[in-house]
Amino acid sequence: MKYRTIQETKSAILKSGANWRIPFMEFVDDFRRTRDQSLIEKPFSLSNENIDSLLASTIEYLCYELGVETPEWVWEVPSCKEPWFVSGYDNLKAISIVESPVFFRRRKIFVLENFLSRV
Repeated sequence: MKYRTIQETKSAILKSGANWRIPFMEFVDDFRRTRDQSLIEKPFSLSNENIDSLLASTIEYLCYELGVETPEWVWEVPSCKEPWFVSGYDNLKAISIVESPVFFRRRKIFVLENFLSRV
């Protein structure tokens, strides 16, 4: 089975609109399952500040979690200009600020602690 690279994932996210979480979480699941570093070895082109930052932060998080080396290109992906609260719910902003892992926080992305968790 062929899994989506990070470039293919970004393209799928941008095409999916409001359903962006589906291709995003498919990538997270696939990378966790396979630990295939070829999925992240080449950078994506920077075109969407929030998605670019989210993907770079996610790669950092997953590499740390899985004990694999983070690709050098990830460090070149800039932070969001304005903080992005991924949930979109105002009542979750405060808890997101507290719980957001450092991999996301450093790029001004705020998520709940369980953002990348699956049931």
